[in-house]
Amino acid sequence: MILAGMGDFASEHWKDALEIAILAVGIYFAYVGLRETRGLRVLTGLAAVVLALVLLSHLFGLEVISWLLQRISAVVIVALVVIFQPELRRMLAQLGSHHIFGIAPENKEIVEELAQTAFDISSRHLGALIAIERGTDIQSHIESGVMIDSRLSPELIVTIFHPKTPLHDGGLIVRGDRVISAGCIFPVSQRQDLDRNLGLRHRAAIGLTEESDAIVLIVSEETGTVSLCHRGKLEREFTPASLRTRLSELLLMPTHESNAHEQPAGESTVAGAGDPPVGGHPKEPAERHDNVAA
Repeated sequence: MILAGMGDFASEHWKDALEIAILAVGIYFAYVGLRETRGLRVLTGLAAVVLALVLLSHLFGLEVISWLLQRISAVVIVALVVIFQPELRRMLAQLGSHHIFGIAPENKEIVEELAQTAFDISSRHLGALIAIERGTDIQSHIESGVMIDSRLSPELIVTIFHPKTPLHDGGLIVRGDRVISAGCIFPVSQRQDLDRNLGLRHRAAIGLTEESDAIVLIVSEETGTVSLCHRGKLEREFTPASLRTRLSELLLMPTHESNAHEQPAGESTVAGAGDPPVGGHPKEPAERHDNVAA
């Protein structure tokens, strides 16, 4: 009898359970997409106000407020789309642009060249922003720069980031073993928890890796520090050997990514400032030492 009753209950209410599951998954992914952004605080405040009004209207029979809440629901949805446009854009980009097969360097030679190039640029006291495309499509950012489509080489990248060249202020994008585009404009992260002294190169690296699974190498022009940004996190204080190891983990062994050590080479959510602007912004005054937030 008990099993029969449970079967009847399940057959009658399976749609309710499905709706609850869909709503729970939607709320979870909305939270994941909005956490560490100002959008989460705005949404939390808005939800608290609406919930308070609903409770008051039901407890005290406030018919006017109930009527207003019912009528403005459609307007609120449109307002939410406008308010959370940056966050929605980032979540949809992550959801809709992921390729089944990633594009990553397939041999150690590419890793060696990237690591050598980063420290060659550092030794010359130049700044650099190098994005390595993986599974997520970043074609829109590629098209924001100047198409190059040339075999990757340290000499080419150093030349691009030389201060006398027109493309040195933008980002460079690598696909496989080729330099695809230079002078690219990357989205600057809008996270509110970042250090105010953070340079635009590092903010642009964070912004791109928040929207995609790309890996970004950053070389500070002021300090020569080589950093790596992945999934919105900055990892710093690399040596040539440790950078090669980390790039190998991320590019040559994708299955190892989820099991990578938790704090490689000085992982941080912020990095030092002192970098020139990205994508044509005015140059900031010579600044500040590289700072790391715990």
